Amino acid sequence: MEQYNMSDEIGKSLGLEPLNDVVEGKVIERTVVPTDDKMDKDYEYARSNFYNVIESGTEALEQMLDVAKASEHPRAYEVVSTIMKTLVDANKDLVKMSTDKLKVESESNPDSTKGVTTNNNLFVGSTNELQQLLKDMKENDG
Repeated sequence: MEQYNMSDEIGKSLGLEPLNDVVEGKVIERTVVPTDDKMDKDYEYARSNFYNVIESGTEALEQMLDVAKASEHPRAYEVVSTIMKTLVDANKDLVKMSTDKLKVESESNPDSTKGVTTNNNLFVGSTNELQQLLKDMKENDG
């Protein structure tokens, strides 16, 4: 049986890699992983689309709010509610896409996250209480 020619001229000219190799009559499947450049382009394209959808949805929401206020019709308010939920979901998907990209990048380059410490602090209280706390901390340090 003829062996697969790795120097496929058409594939080379198109910048493609073969998906399967045939060695001694047996098909050996290979997984094609997108290069970082392709992944970055796809990410930027999808991100741009999310931005366009969210901006268009925001404009539609503003216009529909005007219609709902003018008509005071329950169906108009239902449409406003649906648009709001859709926009929230689109924003969540945008954030998820970004976090997924970071996760993939950190998995492909595990050394990049070593030595990085993230501290998340949360203060629950009024502005006056926060200012007093900061003032006390400053006095204790100084």
